[in-house]
Amino acid sequence: MKFNQIIIALCLGFISMTSSANINIFTCEPEWNALAQEIGGDKVSSYSATTGLQDPHHIQARPSLIAKVRKADMVACTGADLEIGWLPLLLRRAGNPRIQKGQPGYFMATRYVRILEKPKMIDRSQGDVHAAGNPHIQTSPKNILPVAKAMAEKFADIDPVNGAYYQQRLDDFSVRWKKALRKWKRLVRPLKHLPIVVHHENWVYLEDFLKIKQLATLEDKPGIPPTSGHLVSLLDLMKVNPAKIIIHAGYQSEKPAKWLSKKTGIPAVKLPFTVGGTDAAKDLFSLYDDTFNRLLKAIKK
Repeated sequence: MKFNQIIIALCLGFISMTSSANINIFTCEPEWNALAQEIGGDKVSSYSATTGLQDPHHIQARPSLIAKVRKADMVACTGADLEIGWLPLLLRRAGNPRIQKGQPGYFMATRYVRILEKPKMIDRSQGDVHAAGNPHIQTSPKNILPVAKAMAEKFADIDPVNGAYYQQRLDDFSVRWKKALRKWKRLVRPLKHLPIVVHHENWVYLEDFLKIKQLATLEDKPGIPPTSGHLVSLLDLMKVNPAKIIIHAGYQSEKPAKWLSKKTGIPAVKLPFTVGGTDAAKDLFSLYDDTFNRLLKAIKK
């Protein structure tokens, strides 16, 4: 092979390796794992620390997770103190400078949307209340696109060679997401003003999107498991101001919701909450398809 041919071959090989370089992403929740795959395509490798059947508040900082964080180029999590019980410990023990707070590899989704339910004051008697506001932004589909735009920018910062690729992926996702949003807004019109009871205060963004009304929670205080005394008190409330649906997430015990449902005749509905929370919620699009279909099915009974 001639000298100039060797140079060309080496240059082509370098370009090929550069263009296919992956960003190794550690995500805290399945929704951000799914979004990273939508925006990053084959240029990223992503891993979720939790599944749709786990409570993201309470995860152990296992050695296997520390090893994942140590190798990551980026962490993509919800933030707003949702992972406060375990993510800071993982970041500290991993000792990875790329993904520490303030660095390019540190990404918290709640920075890019309007946070609801920010408490004016907090004390322990209130239960597990998040000082930064309600972190469960993924329950509303309108919060996904601003996070997607911020994520694409972050990918381009970390991997500028593939910046145009991430922008193209974002553009394609945006078109499909806006089309889905229009479909969902038409679909959920029958749910407007629907009175509901929820297991935990983790549906506020869904309530805002659907314009539905939360009457009560199965938990007496956030993060405190439902007590028999509180459940009995809900029976009296339902006689005066009845709900149409009792909602619980796929990762939560169905027993309290089913108990109240049996006593009142109000249907209990399991919603996926995140990707993988039900068998049908396989990605971001089917997450909301399944959520809205389950609610609509319940009110037709």
